[in-house]
Amino acid sequence: MENATKPSKSYLQFGLFYGLIMVLTFVIIYILGINPIENKSLGLVQSLLNNLILPLFFIYLACQNFKNNNNGFASFVECLKVGVSIGFIAGLIFAGFNLIFNFIFPEYANEMMKAQRELMIIQNPNMTSEQIEIGISVAKKIMNPVILFPVTLIMFSFFGLIYSLIIGLIVKNDNPQGY
Repeated sequence: MENATKPSKSYLQFGLFYGLIMVLTFVIIYILGINPIENKSLGLVQSLLNNLILPLFFIYLACQNFKNNNNGFASFVECLKVGVSIGFIAGLIFAGFNLIFNFIFPEYANEMMKAQRELMIIQNPNMTSEQIEIGISVAKKIMNPVILFPVTLIMFSFFGLIYSLIIGLIVKNDNPQGY
């Protein structure tokens, strides 16, 4: 085990890249003035990219990197550690960015709530104004930084766990001599 690479060396850079790419896509969409709630196709692409493609890509790369730096061996548990760590780091970066962004641009959250209200009215014309207000108040509570920050960390860590379960089964190569 003297030459064994710690999972921390593999996940740190990939988690940072994943988090920074999510921030970058958010900033680009914001600068272009595109509302992902109104532009459903862009919202879908952004969601697929951030929640499926990027985590699978970076977790796979990190597990392969770990395996290559560990004499071709990587256990299933080590792959799980790498995947959850990548999700946690990316979630930490994205949640931190959201916290700072909403502090600097508080009007953004109000714009999103307004767009959400309009979408609720269009999609459900039979909703009463009371039902719409309840939906908006729930969304505002979820967007509270005290709730949003830990929920983001938990969500990204959970996705990291799920994806690393799959990738770990593919990448793992246990050392027959043990370590």
